[in-house]
Formats: sequence, structure tokens, C-alpha cells
Amino acid sequence: MRTAVARIAGIDEAGRGCLAGPVVAAAVVLGARPIEGLNDSKKLSPRKREALFGQIIECADDYGIGQASVEEIDRINILQATFLAMQRALAALRAPADQAWVDGNQAPKLPCAVRCIVDGDALEPAIMAASILAKVTRDRELVQLDARYPEYGFARHKGYGTALHQAALQQYGVTPIHRLSFAPCRLAAQQSPPGARAR
Repeated sequence: MRTAVARIAGIDEAGRGCLAGPVVAAAVVLGARPIEGLNDSKKLSPRKREALFGQIIECADDYGIGQASVEEIDRINILQATFLAMQRALAALRAPADQAWVDGNQAPKLPCAVRCIVDGDALEPAIMAASILAKVTRDRELVQLDARYPEYGFARHKGYGTALHQAALQQYGVTPIHRLSFAPCRLAAQQSPPGARAR
């Protein structure tokens, strides 16, 4: 009797350390179709990530993308919000996974076996693919938000705490997409004029 091949979903997130915007996670089940050039999304150029995004969508057996909002991050903390985004990404798969291989050393509660792999986004192709889907999805969203808040430079730094972003926080205050549970945003909010966050 032939043993069924386990459905392994690689899971990774993007945006955990940012000062603004959601945290995004992806789950990817790779199949027999090869995807050349997979790597940790941080080691790839934006153009290469975009190209691989399309290949992953086309060639993977299954994929799901989930996110947790700024409000959820501030309410339950960034770690739990990251786990929530991972749960949503796994739930978005068309069929359940037998195992989840998660980048890092902390395991979210998932309805299948979980294996944590430190530096998994540099070691396991399914996690690499998930890191690319999560990164590209989040970057696209921050580019859209840049049009709404052009003075903050979101298209350039994608919400990370760069010098440009921190200077904008000091000058303009916080927006509804800033994470008040993060110290730089909380301090900027305390110094902002009343109503600044409502913009």
C-alpha cells in the first residue's frame, strides 16, 4: 500500500519589527514543479522578489496569506499578532496541511504538527517561498499607504524604523497605521497635537 505524501506548509512572516502597518504571514505547500532562485526574501532584490512571487503563485501546490492589523498588534502584542497572522495564512490553504514548518524558534498554536526551524527562511524552500509571499504582499500594501501618507516615506522604508521614518514621526506625529505599542510611536503620540492620529 502506497503511503500518502505529507502536505508540509512552510510558514514565515513579514513586518514583525516595523513601526507601522500590519504583520503579514504566508503559508506555502510546494509541489513537484521546481521554482528556481528561492531564497530568504531579505537576500533578494525587490525585482527578484516580485518575479518569484508570480512563480510561487503559479507553481506551488497551495498557498495562503494572512495578516493581523495594527489594532490587533496593539491589543494582543506583536508576538501574538504574528501567530494570529500565521494561523490565518494556514487557514487560507485550500486543503489542510499535515505539518507546518515555521521560521524561528517560537511555535504558534496550529491545527497540525509544528516544527520550528531557526533561519528556516535560508534553509527550507517552502519557508523561503512563504517569506517571499509575505514580504511582497506587505510591501505592496505599504506602497499603497504611501499614497495616503506621503510625508512618511512608506514606499521607501516599508514601515521600518529608519532615520527617515523616525524623523517624520517627530515632525508629523503618528497616523492610524502606526503601532502605539511600539515605543517610538507611543512617544511620538504623546508629543503629537490633539487629533493628529485621526488623519
